[in-house]
Amino acid sequence: MRWDFWHKKEPLPQAPTPTVDLHSHLIPGIDDGSGSMEESLTLLRHMERLGYEKIITTPHVMVDIYRNTSAGIKEGLVALQAAARSEGIKITIEAGAEYYLDEGFYSHLESGEVMAIQGTYVLFETSHIAKPLQLEEMIFEIASQGYTPLLAHPERYRYIQDPQQEYGRLKELGVLFQIDLNSLGGYYGKSAKKRVEFLSREGMVDFVGSDLHSYRHIEELAKVLHSTAYQRLCASNTIRNDALR
Repeated sequence: MRWDFWHKKEPLPQAPTPTVDLHSHLIPGIDDGSGSMEESLTLLRHMERLGYEKIITTPHVMVDIYRNTSAGIKEGLVALQAAARSEGIKITIEAGAEYYLDEGFYSHLESGEVMAIQGTYVLFETSHIAKPLQLEEMIFEIASQGYTPLLAHPERYRYIQDPQQEYGRLKELGVLFQIDLNSLGGYYGKSAKKRVEFLSREGMVDFVGSDLHSYRHIEELAKVLHSTAYQRLCASNTIRNDALR
């Protein structure tokens, strides 16, 4: 049925912009996202214009590159919130983190200092090229700590060769999927676009995110939110973003 729907010619209803974005890199200077407070404020203004009401920004946490801590993320969040208020930006700003599944990940879980989105969802990523040998064990650890595992941009992992089987196995393990909206427009390449179209057709998408790092992402996002691909995504998936309001 999804294949039939995907190829229907009749117009789809216009899908609204999500009110909540749960994946971005807007705390300045702590990862590969915004490089300054001025840039962060500019990006927040653009997100507000697109219709977003709340941003849950998610700095990278990687043992070898971005050794961010919960305390450091919270400190950066407070500074960003204060700067946004002083500029009259009304968008609500919260923070989580995007955890790379490396040798330091277990220590974050064991410390009880995980920056879970709204205390529930642990947003995680892996290498884009090589599947972690202990991926299933790490997913089990997330769940055993009482969190829901949320995989960032599953469409961008090049090691996924059999989408039906490999994505299906992750779903069996209780993993939720957050796709990057810009993948729908081909921003991350043809293979990512092909995989995100598969996830959309199969109704496997739970959350959408901007993965906002800089202004170039905003330009593409504005196009995607008015695209047929985005309308199809919303029509064939239960998108949970607005439940985080």
